[in-house]
Amino acid sequence: MAERSDSSLVEDALNGDGDSFTELCRRYYPAMVAIAHSILGDRHLGEDAAQQTFANAVHKLPQLKNTNRFAYWLAAICRNVARDMTRTAEKLNTVQDLSMVAVESDQDELTDVVRGAIGELSVAARELVYLRYYDGMSYHQMSAVLGISEQAINGRLRRAKKKIAAYLRRNGIVEVRS
Repeated sequence: MAERSDSSLVEDALNGDGDSFTELCRRYYPAMVAIAHSILGDRHLGEDAAQQTFANAVHKLPQLKNTNRFAYWLAAICRNVARDMTRTAEKLNTVQDLSMVAVESDQDELTDVVRGAIGELSVAARELVYLRYYDGMSYHQMSAVLGISEQAINGRLRRAKKKIAAYLRRNGIVEVRS
């Protein structure tokens, strides 16, 4: 059985088929967690943001103008939800530093340095790293979610990896080749 297109699932969801929206949730939940995680710096907060994203999306679905761009539209909602959570957390002063990945007590120094390197990236670059390496998305899938070409993704990931390598060298983790 062939996988149904996003457009078909969106159309059916708009016509009241809850199972179609459930399939869209299943299909994109990991990507939304990765996007939110890249902004919030915490996997659990990322999961909360992804759930809120789908709650918002189900109400806003009739506003979606191009059903072929569902994933891109959903990712935009997710970014907004995560940014709102960041602002709320800052106002409440409940999270000290959302730009860094949460550090658990039993992690070693290398893990902390790698997370620090990722935390130094721009939000857009972090988002790519999380989607590719934490969520295991293909360039094609990332292209659909982010609304940019696979070539752009490749170039941006290469630049992000160079920045991470430079950060690791500055922190004495990677030997500098002469």
